[in-house]
Amino acid sequence: MTKSALQIARAAYQPKLPKALTGAVVAKEGEPTQSVADQEEIKKLFPNTYGMPLIQFVEGEAKEFAPMNVGVILSGGQAPGGHNVISGLFDGIKKLNPANKLYGFILGPGGLVDHNYMELTADIIDEYRNTGGFDIIGSGRTKLEKEEQFEKGYEILKELGIKALVIIGGDDSNTNACVLAEYYAAKNYGVQVIGCPKTIDGDLKNDMIETSFGFDTACKTYSEVIGNIERDCNSARKYWHFIKLMGRSASHIALECALQTQPNICIISEEVEAKNMSLDDIVTYIAQVVADRAAAGNNFGTVLIPEGLIEFIPAMKRLIAELNDFLAANGEEFNSIKRSKQREYIISKLSEENAAIYASLPEGVARQLSLDRDPHGNVQVSLIETEKLLSEMVATKLAAWKEEGKFVGKFAAQHHFFGYEGRCAAPSNFDADYCYSLGYTASMLIANGKTGYMSSVRNTTAPAAEWIAGGVPITMMMNMERRHGEMKPVIQKALVKLDGAPFKAFAVVRDTWAKETAYVYPGPIQYFGPTEVCDQPTKTLQYEQAK
Repeated sequence: MTKSALQIARAAYQPKLPKALTGAVVAKEGEPTQSVADQEEIKKLFPNTYGMPLIQFVEGEAKEFAPMNVGVILSGGQAPGGHNVISGLFDGIKKLNPANKLYGFILGPGGLVDHNYMELTADIIDEYRNTGGFDIIGSGRTKLEKEEQFEKGYEILKELGIKALVIIGGDDSNTNACVLAEYYAAKNYGVQVIGCPKTIDGDLKNDMIETSFGFDTACKTYSEVIGNIERDCNSARKYWHFIKLMGRSASHIALECALQTQPNICIISEEVEAKNMSLDDIVTYIAQVVADRAAAGNNFGTVLIPEGLIEFIPAMKRLIAELNDFLAANGEEFNSIKRSKQREYIISKLSEENAAIYASLPEGVARQLSLDRDPHGNVQVSLIETEKLLSEMVATKLAAWKEEGKFVGKFAAQHHFFGYEGRCAAPSNFDADYCYSLGYTASMLIANGKTGYMSSVRNTTAPAAEWIAGGVPITMMMNMERRHGEMKPVIQKALVKLDGAPFKAFAVVRDTWAKETAYVYPGPIQYFGPTEVCDQPTKTLQYEQAK
């Protein structure tokens, strides 16, 4: 493998650990826990793993541990730092006993079910320390939900003598980890299951999980490029840049990038839903900012848009639901109609409110809503080019305003979508340290006989030595939600809180950013240099943890 100069230099970086994990540790148990909601239902579903105490690791006396084998799975979308979670796990179990072995299951949970695995030895691990991506063993999106999958998995765990399995994933993957832990505990199989909180979206967090890994790096990567675009924007002074950012269900990435780069506009999906805003409300808001800046002689600007925005607009949500139901029942008839007549056909069949919204959409977006379905017949919202939808509708509104004398400037748009560019970036110092600590903490949870726990590292705005390592029962984060027509236990997603410190800080300054050109250019992620540049946590964490 040919390595870049940065890869070679980063391989020498030694991630920092919380002081409590640098020697022998003991698990200090806190109070019993309960789920965030639906306590009785969750307790019935998880009788063996419900109500367990919070765990904090403190310095303890050294003891000997018998050899054991551990398995690890990378699940779901990639996030910077996954390789360091595995490195921390490897170093942790080797410190417990050098004879311990680590097995990686290939291409996600499917590797467990299909018995596709490899032993991860020191020479393999050393190639991947402080690198981005999940390519050490690959990832996958197989859901572990069925008894036959659990049993197939147990076959290979038993064959390899694996005592504990670590699942590195987001909310769905950790929900699956919790279900698996409960199943193996109920069967007395002697297999522990530990989760690690991963997702660049930032929507897997609570009081005990301050941030999901990868969020820091992804936001710094996107913010660098947004800053570059803002500088270009302020140099050419002739384009409005509409930038869509990854984050399907929550707007944490868009908000964090706004706090780092100070764009003219940042739409927050959760606010759109709370205020019951229509698509036209959003378009009018953007158009007004464009018009106000044009009146001041500034025919340029930047707009940040969260990926999942469409699903948070209440009227669009109702339109999509009606479209899904109608096309599921009348798909054959729809497909038999001439392509040029399909739009009129849909409009004639929808309710009055939804027909009006559908008719207002640009042709391309309307077609995406009615033609591009997933295997379940639902609209593939992630394929909708929201940035183009908004800029087209803003252009139409501005043209009308121009005729009325309400807009005196020029409007030209450029479009961008930043998603995959941030998922496999080399981890920032924060994520390199945080992920290594999460993996190491997972090894200590295993050593202390825990199952159904998620690795937790807190106090993350302090220097790494002062971080608090421990574990949180996964059942504590669960509630019941409707999935595919039935109620299921799932980890509650953490959306942007409109009464939270990060959003409030943004809300105070956004009107100023809209009028002025107040761009900030964060530059690339810093791996080397002064601590205040290299090791700073996200603005989100700084606001949330402010004393």
